[in-house]
Amino acid sequence: MVHDARDVDVVVVGAGPTGLMLAAELRLHGAGVLVLDREPSPTEVVRALGLHVRSIEVMDQRGLLERFLEHGTQHPLGGFAGIPAPPPADLDTAHPYILAIPQPVTDRILAGHATALGADVRRGVGLVDLRQDDDGVTADLTDGTGVRSRYLVGCDGGRSTVRRLVGVGFPGEPSRVDTLLGEMELSAPPHEVAAVVAEVRRTQLRFGAGPLGDGRYRVVVPADGVAGDRAAPPTFEELTRRLRAVAGTDLGAHSPRWLSRFGDGTRLVERYRTGRVLLAGDAAHVHPPAGGQGLNLGVQDAFNLGWKLAAEVDGWAPEGLLDSYHAERHPVAADVLDLTRAQMELMSTEPGARAVRQVLADLMGLEEVNRRLVERVTAIGIRYDVGEGHRRLGLRMRDLRLGRGHLYGLMHAGRGVLLDRTGRLSAAGWQDRVDHVVDVMDDVVDGVVDHVGDVEPLDVPAALLRPDGHVVWVGTDQTELDGRLRSWFGVPTSRS
Repeated sequence: MVHDARDVDVVVVGAGPTGLMLAAELRLHGAGVLVLDREPSPTEVVRALGLHVRSIEVMDQRGLLERFLEHGTQHPLGGFAGIPAPPPADLDTAHPYILAIPQPVTDRILAGHATALGADVRRGVGLVDLRQDDDGVTADLTDGTGVRSRYLVGCDGGRSTVRRLVGVGFPGEPSRVDTLLGEMELSAPPHEVAAVVAEVRRTQLRFGAGPLGDGRYRVVVPADGVAGDRAAPPTFEELTRRLRAVAGTDLGAHSPRWLSRFGDGTRLVERYRTGRVLLAGDAAHVHPPAGGQGLNLGVQDAFNLGWKLAAEVDGWAPEGLLDSYHAERHPVAADVLDLTRAQMELMSTEPGARAVRQVLADLMGLEEVNRRLVERVTAIGIRYDVGEGHRRLGLRMRDLRLGRGHLYGLMHAGRGVLLDRTGRLSAAGWQDRVDHVVDVMDDVVDGVVDHVGDVEPLDVPAALLRPDGHVVWVGTDQTELDGRLRSWFGVPTSRS
């Protein structure tokens, strides 16, 4: 292989939402990034349809939310495995909704964001092999060239080449059922389509036909068995045959734009890091799409990893910071796998599953049960282990009303934030990594950006936030604060 003369800090393999989000996070901190994707152009397959609350907050924290709101549709929260439930009252977020937006649109917004920050996105070039040593990673590419980087991150999906090359175990359960989906036109009138969907979904929750506009629909129907070749898309004849078998009609389906399949298999890598090679998104975890958590989980992986990996590249990362990526995200993925397993079981047509659905539907009438499920699915209930103490420690901070506008509006650069109502604290020595915000207001302020919604004021004297918005210190003592600054942001450059 011929290697590029221009080596980079980080090679990201995979230009989906996870890889693009990671590239942007790295570029915020000045790391050189090359993104590789085997496909010559972005996919138009709509595998994911929306953003949950935590991902919406992530986009707001980086100044991207207005772009997403322009192309998306807001829907109320609530429900689990197709069991309806009202939105929980007073949810701890300024964005209590689901944002429906097709994945190709998400890809385009994130690609524009990453390239505007200086990421080099190279399509039509895949990874063939990699070798790592104490100083970096050598990657051989499909175009006969190669590249040398300090780190390499596999964001290349459930059939990850990176994961295979580093030999990381991927334990879990294979698929037991397949579901077919695709985008096509239906000649049946809309009222007939709606009536068929309503009738079939009384018993078969893995069926649906949702309008996309211009006569096109997203159609989902249970497959007849499990495909031997997981990579092969279904034929249109297979899909229409299943429509007739499940719904009694193919609804006049014609002109398919794309077809795909997904199973209910669940797998989770044994480790997210192997030396200088890391995994994120579907390369680290696969599960059925019940609850719409897959894209969101990957984007949040990238949000957790980006600043930590950039700190390693820049040389200020405290000991153990990069390893905290696995320690924090592996349990989160395990919980998502359990949630999707549970939802797939609850969507079964078997009598036992239907009985459990009814029991859960009754329990979801309790506010605390409903709230807990919503917090888990939307990822706003995640608490990382950052030490004992205040109830906020480890949680992400929701958007707050500040004298200078609002918290998320001050986090676009991806730096840490010291929120200080006392006016007596200091982040001196860490000014290149942490912004010190002292003008927090107690009263309602007019003119807050419209999409902030019902934004609360800060309810503690001071708090230290990581670049991903999670709280790592609450208090008033400067000595304690200095210790936490060292733990998360490294050695100070000076005390001036």
